[in-house]
Amino acid sequence: MKSDVPTNNETYKFKTHKSYSVEEVLAAGGATAFGLKTGKTGQKLIEALKNTPKIDPFTDEEWEDLQRQVANDR
Repeated sequence: MKSDVPTNNETYKFKTHKSYSVEEVLAAGGATAFGLKTGKTGQKLIEALKNTPKIDPFTDEEWEDLQRQVANDR
């Protein structure tokens, strides 16, 4: 009988992203120091966000439906 428990490969969705423990971040000197040591800065994040494609979070139909729901919940 096969187990329904997912294997590690099925559990993690971000296989390409390494995660770090709290201890590793603190050993580096805190979140800001850790980010700098790993080459990640606020400016790089801002640039990456600016370079993302522009998309609308909702279609016009979804937005109208959302507005109706909000109006009905008041």
